[in-house]
Amino acid sequence: MMQSNEFAPEVGGSCGARLKQARIAAGLSIEDVATRLKMPARVVQSLETDDVALLGAPVFVRGQLRSYARLLGIDLEGQLAATPLASTAPSELVSHTHTPRYRRVFEQTTRRAIYIVLTAAIAVPVVIATRPHLGNQVAVQSLEMPAMPAAGDAGPAQHPAAAQAPQRTPLIASIAPLPTPASAPAQKTLSLNFTGESWIQVRGSDGRVLDEGTVQAGQTRSYALAEVAYVKLGNVPGVEVRKAGEAVDLAPFSRGSVARFTLSSDGSLAPASN
Repeated sequence: MMQSNEFAPEVGGSCGARLKQARIAAGLSIEDVATRLKMPARVVQSLETDDVALLGAPVFVRGQLRSYARLLGIDLEGQLAATPLASTAPSELVSHTHTPRYRRVFEQTTRRAIYIVLTAAIAVPVVIATRPHLGNQVAVQSLEMPAMPAAGDAGPAQHPAAAQAPQRTPLIASIAPLPTPASAPAQKTLSLNFTGESWIQVRGSDGRVLDEGTVQAGQTRSYALAEVAYVKLGNVPGVEVRKAGEAVDLAPFSRGSVARFTLSSDGSLAPASN
């Protein structure tokens, strides 16, 4: 457990002591501060006593201290720079869902090659089988009846011309265009866009941790909705969450500067208890 002397600079008292003095001078109770900051009273009391070991990652504690200081109109930046909270290096995040670019290109090229081979295997035999018939002309026969000889006419009876051998009507095959395979539907994703420094924890449906650590401003994270079951975010004002392209309001899932929510199998969000 962190003791108050870990946060005390050379002069001016600790961060918690200054906050407590400023709160008393402003005539506010711990409950008043908790209501205005939308955080539990026990968190406010822990900040004033510098007992922050159970409040989460250092980035959470810095955000809560700054929010408290802004409420009371005091500046704690100089003291925060001299505390262990300022020397915490960002954790390295390892993504378990990233697909290398060469693998995506290889898979796309393989699918196209298979489609071309299958198309050629179907179309070429049909063209070869119908080519001889396409060169023949369709025979057109006249419907006129041959003239009959007049009665009493001397001479051998005129017989109609010898019937021509019946011609086979050429069979013309129709080559219908091959059906174009329907494109796969776009995968629904959960996107996190960071406009400020924040801390995240993302767990899968099997309880496995997909991502955890501190993320710097300007970075993004993206996950398939089907694989995410729990999300915890610190410094909520610095995170923009989008589900399947639509912005998500984090207010129903936030307490203070921390947001927690779960995702069901159909992609709907619900507040998390812890």
